[in-house]
Amino acid sequence: MQHRLILVEGLPCSGKSTAAKFIAERFGMTAVDEGTGNHPADYEFHAFLDEASLAGFSGAEQRQILAAAEPLMNGHLVPLAAFRETPLFARLLLFKIYDFLPWETEKPLMLDKWHRFVSGIGTRRYVFNCVFLQNPMCETMMRFNQTPAESAAYVGKIAEIISPLNPVVVYLRNSHIAGRIRAALPERGEEWLNAVTDYHCKGSYGKAHGLTGFDGYIAALEERQSREIGVLENLGLRHLYLFDPQEDWDAAYRMLTERLTVMSAD
Repeated sequence: MQHRLILVEGLPCSGKSTAAKFIAERFGMTAVDEGTGNHPADYEFHAFLDEASLAGFSGAEQRQILAAAEPLMNGHLVPLAAFRETPLFARLLLFKIYDFLPWETEKPLMLDKWHRFVSGIGTRRYVFNCVFLQNPMCETMMRFNQTPAESAAYVGKIAEIISPLNPVVVYLRNSHIAGRIRAALPERGEEWLNAVTDYHCKGSYGKAHGLTGFDGYIAALEERQSREIGVLENLGLRHLYLFDPQEDWDAAYRMLTERLTVMSAD
């Protein structure tokens, strides 16, 4: 199979993890789900401290941080998991790449991570869940309230970086967004729903559009899906859509197998 990277994207509860696992098993690739803690192309749970930020810690604290950190772009990449049970954790969390850093700091870090992934991939072949559209859109749209054009430009830079891998995007289009979220609640729980609702409604996009509660969360997801599809249609990357695969996973698996096999032969 000539595609070195398959990117599975879509809204929460659309079946991305299930689809990614199937693709990886069917085509002998390595699936990397969100939340692994050590993603080859993403900083899921890392902080970044420049020299000025590091100077705000005591000498002993600096030594502890530097012992676990990696030098990166005139600063220090810090794995937050290494400090979870320490008094430093709460303070380091304020420098988390996602959620806290300003965009002008976050953007070059994330693009550099993609460059490093491509240059170090070797002969490996991956299926990624979420990191190509979902995470960038959550940051650019939800957190920073950037325009669709600004989000598209950022995703376009990632697309350029990964182009040597001949990537394919599999997008799971959700026609019943609110229903899928409700159906997932027994497994994911009210705490998860409250967290994602707060994230989407209390970020810059949610505040700018007066979003509140469950209905506000769903409105944000509806707009995000629309924007993601718009970005995908204009990127020039090969892609295919799965429409509501939960309604018939067997049919979805057959379609994935057929379409990806044909793409690999082109």
